[in-house]
Amino acid sequence: MAFEPLELLPHDEFNLALKERVHPADWKNPDPAPRYNLVVIGAGTAGLVTAAGAAALGAKVALVEREFMGGDCLNFGCVPSKALIRSARVIGELRRASSLGVEVPPGARVGFAAVMARMRRLRAQLSEADSGARFKERGADVFLGDARFIAPDAVEVAGQRLKFKRAVIATGARAAEPDIAGIKDAGYLTNETVFSLTELPRRLAVIGAGPIGCEFAQTFQRFGSQVTLLEIAPQILIREDLDAAVVLEAALRRDGVEVMTGRRIARVDRSVRERVIALEKDGMTNEIAVDQILVGVGRAPAVAGLGLEAAKIVYDAARGIVVDDHLRTTNPLVYAAGDVCSAYKFTHLSDAQAKIAIRNALFLGRSRTSALTIPWCTYTDPEVAHVGLSEDEALRRGVAVKAFVQPLAESDRAILDGETEGFVKILVKEGGDQIVGATIVASHAGEMITEITTAMVAGVGLGRLGDIIHPYPAQADAIRRAAGLYTRTRLTPFVAKLFRAWLALNR
Repeated sequence: MAFEPLELLPHDEFNLALKERVHPADWKNPDPAPRYNLVVIGAGTAGLVTAAGAAALGAKVALVEREFMGGDCLNFGCVPSKALIRSARVIGELRRASSLGVEVPPGARVGFAAVMARMRRLRAQLSEADSGARFKERGADVFLGDARFIAPDAVEVAGQRLKFKRAVIATGARAAEPDIAGIKDAGYLTNETVFSLTELPRRLAVIGAGPIGCEFAQTFQRFGSQVTLLEIAPQILIREDLDAAVVLEAALRRDGVEVMTGRRIARVDRSVRERVIALEKDGMTNEIAVDQILVGVGRAPAVAGLGLEAAKIVYDAARGIVVDDHLRTTNPLVYAAGDVCSAYKFTHLSDAQAKIAIRNALFLGRSRTSALTIPWCTYTDPEVAHVGLSEDEALRRGVAVKAFVQPLAESDRAILDGETEGFVKILVKEGGDQIVGATIVASHAGEMITEITTAMVAGVGLGRLGDIIHPYPAQADAIRRAAGLYTRTRLTPFVAKLFRAWLALNR
């Protein structure tokens, strides 16, 4: 995919303030050092963490960015999307307020322009931490412009040559282009352009029911769009536990989203007033008409224009830069971190990989990415969080597991909150209590999954987790209750008989 520059729209005070921090028009690149300990290409999460960490340790660092510092997370990902999701959650709470005994006066509506302005204001506010000026103060030489390898140990930026002892590529990923006939001519939104909207689409089709698609589908439905969520796979959230996908699909439908799975998009046509999507399923064809299309079919690694061949770095346009378990590329002087080389594209994983890259590139470390335990969360309502293996993955790998499931409908706090959709599912290796994976569907599953992740990293078994005192009432107590289900399996008939005999002797 060829590199195409992005634009921050609309040109209001918030976006102007954002651009002044993350790509100021009057920025002057410094004179390059004779040689850098580390040249970091890309100022998204992985690049920023790498540059800041290396500079703090005393390395001479150059940080290069061709677009906006802060990368996808700040500008087109986590930050703006979660601002919109927060506003959408308020709407969801208002709609179920009557079930909690709260009568909301009629006439409440979404001020879409105000919601989007709030998002842009908060994004600009948070951008200070990722600004060029701040990283200059932290000791990095910040270069704005295209970086291209011109040798195995040098890159060129805006006509300047930067020689390095080591380099880290952290250019991230861009919205993937869908292979659908007619869609480019019809026009579509992605996670990189949807935040430029100033008017709410009346009818919106969301293509792809992964995390991005599900989050936007629910958010825009709650804002007032009529949303159709289209997925070629037989379920939404194809990477997740089927039970979790079923719960979330029911929640989306209750909000009014039309969920259509198992559909192949044959083509898209555009008329003066609308876009028409032709769908196929089981040999049957039907059409839907919408005003806007939002594509959320994943993200492609940003490798275009880097001159990787000159540095003898092997890459794949779809999968990204090839790295080993230590994040080293086929050029032993160059490492990569984050979305440009990772199958899992999460901000928190980019942060973790950046720390591995620092240790391995600068200090001859041997840290491995395979040692990481990676949780993730889809921020719908309810949220879907996961860590480790799912039951399907365990089956494919030949790992015998036992699942312990605690429904939220049996959690006192969830009942009191009116948030009984969901469950805690914890998988342990058969014959013991070693936790190998978990899925949580709950209002704040993203907060709850950290407890399971910590237990897995620390080697704390499910039995021990059940002994930890949890505050009551809290929805996280469902984790303790799931652990209790495991404990009860240890009370076999033989053990129970021994207990009865002991108690009889000690009356």
